[in-house]
Amino acid sequence: MEKYVIRGGNRLTGEIKVSGAKNAAVAILPATILAQGVFTIDNVPQISDIFVLIDILKTFGAKCEWIGDSTLRIDTTQVENRELPSSLSQRLRASYYFIGSLLGRFNYAKVATPGGCQFGAKRPIDMHIQGFEALGAKIPPADEVAKDDIVIAKADRLLGAHIYYEKVSVGATINCMLAAVRAKGVTYIENAAREPHVVDLANFLNKMGAKVKGAGTQTIEIEGCQDLHSVAEYSIIPDQIEAGTYMVAAAATRGDLTITNVTPEHLRSIIKSLRDCGAKVEVYEDSVRVYTQSELRPCTVCTQPHPGFPTDMQSQFAVLLCTCKGDSTIIENVWEDRFKYIRQLTRMQAQITQPVQSIAIIHGGSALKGAHVIADDLRAGAAMIIAGLCAEGETIVGEIQHVERGYENIVQKLRACNADISKQEFPDCAAAE
Repeated sequence: MEKYVIRGGNRLTGEIKVSGAKNAAVAILPATILAQGVFTIDNVPQISDIFVLIDILKTFGAKCEWIGDSTLRIDTTQVENRELPSSLSQRLRASYYFIGSLLGRFNYAKVATPGGCQFGAKRPIDMHIQGFEALGAKIPPADEVAKDDIVIAKADRLLGAHIYYEKVSVGATINCMLAAVRAKGVTYIENAAREPHVVDLANFLNKMGAKVKGAGTQTIEIEGCQDLHSVAEYSIIPDQIEAGTYMVAAAATRGDLTITNVTPEHLRSIIKSLRDCGAKVEVYEDSVRVYTQSELRPCTVCTQPHPGFPTDMQSQFAVLLCTCKGDSTIIENVWEDRFKYIRQLTRMQAQITQPVQSIAIIHGGSALKGAHVIADDLRAGAAMIIAGLCAEGETIVGEIQHVERGYENIVQKLRACNADISKQEFPDCAAAE
């Protein structure tokens, strides 16, 4: 069993190049089956979620080939509509995007319900189904399907519709876009998610010949188009959350780090929160520099859908706040149970209380101590790494497969910037509880 071994106390210094956005790539790759042809997509991160998506595409008959470190060629000429088995779909949450793309291409999809990080008892896809049904798809209830982990969606022909989501959902917005681009007529998605990866998907779909307007605003307009085609060249946007993770790590270790291949506009809320803590952030055309010149101070962070502070950054920011003397508050407004990592931080002597499920009070200023911890999910794992970099002594992080779902070459990138981190093999009995 592989784990990260971290010896804390080193300031992060130097430069880190950010990879392509995981959350954009996991939507764009399923979108390729909407048309026949050969796609060449650049800035694709080599992470485990992408490897699973490639396996899924191959299941449908696509040919996938890496033609460079970050360039993926996908040939969808021989794609056929087949069932997506649970053995693949349960390996990542974003497998549900194949419901939208299969429905858009073939008017039929049979997909096992997805896996991925869990932030509560269930992460249902009710809002996705709401969108599909508005477009004219018929989706039998689970108890009418042979297996209750299968979603079947079918339509004689998808028709444009007016869809209003009561709350913002990135997944439902993207899935509805994938289905609607080939529907007959015009679809409006109101209260749509505005995240950068939603915009990136829209740009990719438009390169395919789709007619998508308004991505990045609360209303997306999609005029259905049957004549979609492959894309000879497309580059995925930089990863907003990977960039934010290294920015926070720089501040938490009191380092001086330049993060390159970023889109600063996507990082505004993270930059603001870092500055609220007293960190220095210099912004350039496609890079940011984060460093500290004085004692950092506590602050309040409140997660919100984009352009607010990302829920995917709150666990990493919690570690930074542990290093700031005084009481800080984190308010989680997106997922109901995103504070599981607190148990791991308390193993490292962090002082954190939770007056209610959605609020954490961080009593910062005491030194973190190295310990055996686990990555409860993708972003919590990144937080444990940052905590280990800040802590006194040695930290061992288990369940690192969660981290490697979303961070390409994280050990190598950090080691190049003065971090004492390595990946080592441990016997199974050494796992942290």
